[in-house]
Formats: sequence, C-alpha cells, structure tokens
Amino acid sequence: MIDVHAHVVLAESFGAAGALGPEMGGQDGDAPWFRVGGYRLDGVRYQGSPFMDVAVRLARLDAAGIDYQVLSPNPLTYLHFIDAPRAIAFCRTHNDALAARIAPHGARLAGFAALPMQDIGAAVEELERAVRTLGLLGGYIGTDMPHRLDDPSMDRLYEACVRLNVPLFLHPGPAGIDGPAGDANLKGYDLDVVIGFAAQETLAVARLIYGGVLDRHPALDLCLSHGGGATAFLAGRMAQAMRKRPWSPAHLRHDGAFEERVARLWFDNHLNKDASLALLTDMVGDDRLVFGTNFAGWDAPEDLGAHRPAAKLADNARRLLRLTQEEA
Repeated sequence: MIDVHAHVVLAESFGAAGALGPEMGGQDGDAPWFRVGGYRLDGVRYQGSPFMDVAVRLARLDAAGIDYQVLSPNPLTYLHFIDAPRAIAFCRTHNDALAARIAPHGARLAGFAALPMQDIGAAVEELERAVRTLGLLGGYIGTDMPHRLDDPSMDRLYEACVRLNVPLFLHPGPAGIDGPAGDANLKGYDLDVVIGFAAQETLAVARLIYGGVLDRHPALDLCLSHGGGATAFLAGRMAQAMRKRPWSPAHLRHDGAFEERVARLWFDNHLNKDASLALLTDMVGDDRLVFGTNFAGWDAPEDLGAHRPAAKLADNARRLLRLTQEEA
C-alpha cells in the first residue's frame, strides 16, 4: 500500500513562522492542543505520535501494512496569507527539515513541499529547489490563498509542475488562521474542518474546471484530498451549470464536458464511507484514485490494517508520483 495523505509536524520550522506560533500544550496529558495564531485544534496528539516521531510512524506503518508513505505539510501551517518574506523563510525551513527527516528512510518515506503561495514567483523557486535539490516529490498547497486557483497568475506554478514533471496536491486548511475569517457558521463543532474542508475541495474542483486550468495545462497532474469534497454528490448540478449558465464559454457547453475534465483530476479515497467512495468511483473511475489516510489524524480509518485497498491504487500512486516499482 502507498499512502499519499499523511501530514507531518516539524518542530524545526516553528520559529520561522514568527509570532503566529505554532505552539503545543497538554501533549503529555489527556487533553493535547495545537495552536497557530488564533486557531486552536484540540484533541490531536502530536508529540510522541507519528506526526513528529519517525520511529512511532514506521511502527504504525508496519502494523497497518502500509509500505510507503508521502509526508505533507500540516494544514494548520500553510501560512498562505502572512507576509511573503516570512512565508518564504518558513517554507524553506520546513522543506529542509522534512528532507532531513525522511532521508534515512527513503525506502518507506517521501515528502511534498510547502510553498509560499502569497508570492507565485517564490513558490516556483521553492518548488524547483525542493524537487531538484531536496528530492521532494511535488508541491502541496491549501485551497484558500491570496490567488484563486484559476487566476492567471497561478499558471506559472502549474507550468513549473509540468516542467519538473511533478504533481501538485491540494488540501484545505481551516479559514482564519492567518487570513480571512471565513463563514461564521463554520465556527464551533469543528465545522471548519468537517464541512469547511469539503466545501473548499468542491470549490477547488469548480474553479479548476470552470476557470479553464485543465484546458490551459493538459499535462498537469492535480490531486485533491478527501475525494474532492462533495464533488461526486454535486456533479450533475455542476455539469448542468457549465452547459447552461451565461459565464460558460462555448467549448465547455457540450454534453460530457464537465465529466471529461473532472476525470482528469486525481483524488485520494479518504471519504470515511464506502457509499461515498462508490459514488466518486462511479463518476471518475479508478484510474486516478489513490489511497489516502490522514494518518494518525482524528478522521483516519479506525482499523488501517483491515482497510486493504485494491492493488491498482498503489500502481496509480506510482504513476502520479513518478515512482518505479523498486522505489515504492
């Protein structure tokens, strides 16, 4: 099994974020918490867990039967809205620390690069450095940032991914950590994570397709977390909007145009319900579906060892990550 959805927390990068933190508390007691800026996540243990301890992670991987895992930035520390110099420093520090962490375990662990998305030119430079110098497998960004995913300024990053022959992963972060607060209805009950993430992923799919990103970059490989949020459930409505609404250009209006494009995206299968995954697979097939767990997170499958995805998902991941059978 190859797991493409597994976050890491790197203490080495904390200081580079400046006054935003991050900070941890209660990690040795019964009520752990993690704070970034004014945002606090309760109930997820980082210290002594797979998030921060490689030995613990590897033991948990063995128990779950996961052969290879790609580590990615924590969604609480994208920091896409802080000033560019601090964001650039944070991403460089994070990526250096991640590369050092996985280097002794190349047969089991790989990594995705954090990118300073408030400065697209700097994001391109950091992606190039992370891939060419550090050996990371691609970029990993949030869905909420100063530039919309379909903004023409983002084309430089997409072009860089194609030039470097690496994928770009999209995973939401909670709104309001370092930027706009987001919908007030998402405050409380962890709704910013439970529902807000799915909303951001669905919006990302719409922006990428409606905004012509996939048409401008036909060789670009984009992978979205959590099965693309509510995309499979809303696909009929999204497709009909593309056929009928006045903003849609002529080349997007034919029957099947939405379905053709959504099938070019990649999705991880971390949906927490078989019926939801079946709906997604019915829409896009299984050629661009990969295995993801949010390893050690609150919403990870409760029994990873019992959750054995089809071998095809590992083959898909090798294609997406540009790995050979021997590498993973």
